[in-house]
Amino acid sequence: MTTAERAIAFADDLTQQVAGGARFAGLYATSADTGMRLTGLLAAPGEVVPLDAMLPAGASSYPALTGSVPAADWYERAVHDLTGLRPDGHPRLEPLLVASSEAVPRRVGGHGLFSVPYGPVRGGVHESVEYVIETPGEDIPHLRIRVAAKHRGIQERFQSLSVADGVRLAERVEGIASVAHALAYSHAVERLAGVEVSRPAGLVRVLHAELERVANHLDVAIGLAEAAGLVVAVSRFGWHKENVLRLAGRLCGSRFGRGVVVPGGVRSLPLLTAAEARTTLETLTARLASDVAELMGTATFLDRLRETGPLSVERAREWGALGPIGRASGVDTDARLHRPYDGYLGLRLDVRARREAGDAQERLRVRWDEVTEALHLIRSAVDALDGAAAKEPIVVPTAAPDGRGIGWAEAPQGEVLYAVDITDGSITRCYPRSASFHNLGLFPDVFAGDIFTDFAFIEASFGLSIAGVAL
Repeated sequence: MTTAERAIAFADDLTQQVAGGARFAGLYATSADTGMRLTGLLAAPGEVVPLDAMLPAGASSYPALTGSVPAADWYERAVHDLTGLRPDGHPRLEPLLVASSEAVPRRVGGHGLFSVPYGPVRGGVHESVEYVIETPGEDIPHLRIRVAAKHRGIQERFQSLSVADGVRLAERVEGIASVAHALAYSHAVERLAGVEVSRPAGLVRVLHAELERVANHLDVAIGLAEAAGLVVAVSRFGWHKENVLRLAGRLCGSRFGRGVVVPGGVRSLPLLTAAEARTTLETLTARLASDVAELMGTATFLDRLRETGPLSVERAREWGALGPIGRASGVDTDARLHRPYDGYLGLRLDVRARREAGDAQERLRVRWDEVTEALHLIRSAVDALDGAAAKEPIVVPTAAPDGRGIGWAEAPQGEVLYAVDITDGSITRCYPRSASFHNLGLFPDVFAGDIFTDFAFIEASFGLSIAGVAL
């Protein structure tokens, strides 16, 4: 089979599987002595399946997927930036992860239109990202996103690390989702090694993953309240977030849950007794419920969120939108439910009815639902650990053979995926895919009918991490 035939067969196979019901979940390329391996990731019930095409040395292109699989857009741009492999026929092959001195071409024509570069340095506490807004003055008919200022070369940093060191880097890929990334990485190693963690270890993992979820969703509420100028709400939810982070720190020694998850289990059991943890959780839950009710009963706040930044059900399904963004538009891809792992297998996960309005208000309501469920899961994990902690080991030996493992976890932003190649105990290739990378490509789609003053609400309602995009 010729190079062209291999590339065409890969593109056709992946497109057909997506058309048949598989969800497109990622695309990356790996350099090898014999050429370039192009890998597509497809999410199916109970697993994530890799689809490979080995392009021989000298191959410079393949047929673009974006025309038939819209969600491949940013993935193909990233592959081109990092490897030079060109997706022929891509509709807008502009630099994404690498800086460019080229002028940004205008996409919208008409009298009085001009481009506004917003970022990468902005007022307040924001990550480095540049939004190029094309506008006649108020409306936002077109938006471009450039994340190159945040690019850190994370994928290259994994190479040659030991399996044990890899989890430390995974925790720092997307700092606000440290636990989720450590889980997805460890799951990839464990699947390759054929290892299952013990029940106590799985419960500890749930405990910290759900604390991370609560902290992130509170941060979104803080951002929305700040955009609305509700200084009391900003202070109250900042206080709640601080208490969540302090609880995490008291449980494991790290406010961000770092150092807890390792391949094969966890480093230690909670440092607090079950009684101490329950008391703190009960106080937190009661205080938080009161403030959530107050915020969601504030008409002037809800008026700024209602019908702001709507993502249609059709677009969310076409793209395979992840996490709260997807669930607010009728798409449920929760890996805890559809591909359960660790302690979630034995805990009752209350899957709430999906919402479909898809606007900023609905995205916030989804997050409050998830906060309620997360607090329930945390209490359940604490109770279960109280009786099971001393019965099984918290970590089991994990010697991964040569090969590739694929792991996942449900971060606060949505599904995180890791594909890890191991040779002689060292990492030869690690591809981390965050929900932030997958979902940020939808951001320009939700501004129809919105104006400049809506920007802060829409950005906060997405709740994504630019560090998790610019890997």
